[in-house]
Amino acid sequence: MSDLDVPLRPKRKKIWVDYFVNFRWIIVIFVVLPISFTLYFLTYLGDIRSERKSFKQRQKEHDENVKKVVKRLKQRNPSRDGLVCTARKPWIAVGMRNVDYKRARHFEVDLSAFRNILEIDKDRMVARVEPLVNMGQISRATVPMNLSLAVVAELDDLTVGGLINGYGIEGSSHLYGLFSDTVVAYEIVLADGRVVRATKDNEYSDLFYAVPWSQGTLGFLVSAEIKLIHIKEYMRLTYKPVVGNIKELAQGYIDSFAPRDGDQDNAEKVPDFVETMIYNPTEAVCMTGKYASKEEAKKKGNVINSVGWWFKPWFYQYAQTALKRGEFVEYIPTREYYHRHTRCLYWEGKLILPFADQFWFRFLLGWLMPPKVSLLKATQGEAIRNYYHEMHVIQDMLVPLYKVGDALEWVHREMEVYPIWLCPHRLYKLPVKTMVYPEPGFELHRRQGDTQYAQMYTDVGVYYAPGPVLRGEVFDGAEAVRRMESWLIENHGFQPQYAVSELNEKNFWRMFDAGLYEECRKKYGAVGTFMSVYYKCKKGRKTEKEVQEAEQAHLETAYAELDEPVD
Repeated sequence: MSDLDVPLRPKRKKIWVDYFVNFRWIIVIFVVLPISFTLYFLTYLGDIRSERKSFKQRQKEHDENVKKVVKRLKQRNPSRDGLVCTARKPWIAVGMRNVDYKRARHFEVDLSAFRNILEIDKDRMVARVEPLVNMGQISRATVPMNLSLAVVAELDDLTVGGLINGYGIEGSSHLYGLFSDTVVAYEIVLADGRVVRATKDNEYSDLFYAVPWSQGTLGFLVSAEIKLIHIKEYMRLTYKPVVGNIKELAQGYIDSFAPRDGDQDNAEKVPDFVETMIYNPTEAVCMTGKYASKEEAKKKGNVINSVGWWFKPWFYQYAQTALKRGEFVEYIPTREYYHRHTRCLYWEGKLILPFADQFWFRFLLGWLMPPKVSLLKATQGEAIRNYYHEMHVIQDMLVPLYKVGDALEWVHREMEVYPIWLCPHRLYKLPVKTMVYPEPGFELHRRQGDTQYAQMYTDVGVYYAPGPVLRGEVFDGAEAVRRMESWLIENHGFQPQYAVSELNEKNFWRMFDAGLYEECRKKYGAVGTFMSVYYKCKKGRKTEKEVQEAEQAHLETAYAELDEPVD
């Protein structure tokens, strides 16, 4: 069997859940979509009300809400109330992992009021926002000013807090890094009620570097100052088809944004935006974008494509037409380009509503799309949730750029999921070692895409039903994820924590570095107050006893270190 041959699997016997999933579109159309649209509309009205308030009024409300959080924290009795977490319902999270940690006894703190843009500072080129501000809200406020966050995650519902405490990427991440790399300062409420501002060069610099990927287990993020950049009204997007074997597709993707001469910081050679979609083992489309002015876009002969209209083809399907049309260029309004994958949830919409990509549906009901992920989760029971974990893949594999071909071959062999999304991002060499970090000595190899200060990584986005499931064959989703996690550990890759994980605690800390994180947990009193990041991400239900024993072990270690004699 060659490296690309997939194993032969026996046929799987269907169970009742298979039939329920096949007809779930009925619930989605008649329940989820109408409620989703209503919630989107109400949220929009709330955003408009917020925008009408002065920045001074928003700041006053923010200060009052922070005081409420501090007061609530000080009401907690550690021996009686359990560990601290937010009051958000488990199903509201956009991530796919089970939010089972809230089934253990816990002390809730309500952060639902923190959804305002506090300031757009054009002098400092910084936006100060609260953690529940989402990408649709911030782009709606900044793009008309010809400003934008340096990294705008594609889906409207993704929040600033989730992208910082978890993981966030976009087509501009090959220039600016992950979403958390664009943050200038954090405002955090610590376990003891202190409110601190952490930057990379003040007394809380260790906390500043420890917050990303920590899943809110070091304190409550109540605002963040995020880098802004100047933009133009349109994105000049080039669609380039690539045909060949998987390694050739990978090299075509790398060449689309990484000059072979190593001149990665040359704005003339490197596009503003990059993404590639692998449609099958032999075909891909690479897309590169450059900001363009309104005057340029409207020149005679240029094509403007407003992809944001509800009746337009889904973006991933439209991009696929380049395989027949050949290379072509068009101009897309910038904000519509940012959120190009929102309406179809990348290509997950095809599984949720198999006919929603058809013209008749798009024209008649496309304005209701997309269904809110939180409502999709709320309308599925335990059996269906477990079915999706076994028969469906939503994972991101963050791998060094030079290993992207190996990663694609692995996904084809083990999962057969298509399309695959490729998006590059810088992983910076920082003054301290954080939870995710580049390969030691990467700068000595001078590989394509790397610089002296950052290693180029790629997000290999694997979202869809695996080939064996679509063919009705046996597929063990949990085992496939375990093999993926082992592959990532062996290849210095990382798995974003929004996804379902099969890692045990030992392997979790083989993938991520615990040093700085654990130091900050002890230094800032998070141990015994907030659940550790592993237990927050761990699959399955967390019993109160299990969580308490894990936290007690951390506490005993911390006390032992404090009691050690000083030389």
